[in-house]
Amino acid sequence: MSDVLYLHGFLSSPQSVKAQATKAWFARHYPQVTLHTPQLPNSPGQVRPQLERYIEQHPQLLEQGLKVIGSSMGGYLASHLVEHYGGRAALVNPAVRPYELLLEYLGDHINPYTQEPFSLVTDDMHILKSLDTPIVSQPEQYLVLLQTGDETLDYRQAEQKYQGAQLRIEQGGDHSFENYEQHLPDIARFLAV
Repeated sequence: MSDVLYLHGFLSSPQSVKAQATKAWFARHYPQVTLHTPQLPNSPGQVRPQLERYIEQHPQLLEQGLKVIGSSMGGYLASHLVEHYGGRAALVNPAVRPYELLLEYLGDHINPYTQEPFSLVTDDMHILKSLDTPIVSQPEQYLVLLQTGDETLDYRQAEQKYQGAQLRIEQGGDHSFENYEQHLPDIARFLAV
């Protein structure tokens, strides 16, 4: 048995296309793997305590080494967890400096999946910055999938941050990461499920 943690992005949920595709693929090809897809809070201030609580409640996530798949903001959080707990992470178009990017999003929002209203405030950016891992200590512990056509994030930031990692850079694509499912066999191999 093996456990994998999937972390979705900002304004997303375990019901997202990528999370559901990951769940279905693992169920079909690796039925012995338990895929954890927690709903992350919309408020950055609640993310760290919730993730720490989730890992405490699911100690099996750490028993064979933490294995994380993180998309966008989930990639940012996955890096934080791997730097803290050790393990391996597969990152899909990961956010690198969301505390800068989300300055444009201060104000009121509604999560399109959960319909939950929330507000982003300046303090949230400080909280996000406290989770930053500007330099990853063991880049070989990361598989990073990037598409140059990402309309939300500049892929070059991730390319620079994760030098020394297994980088896969595809021309074109978009933030959702086109043809993501074709990369799941590589992701599973990398995580050694």
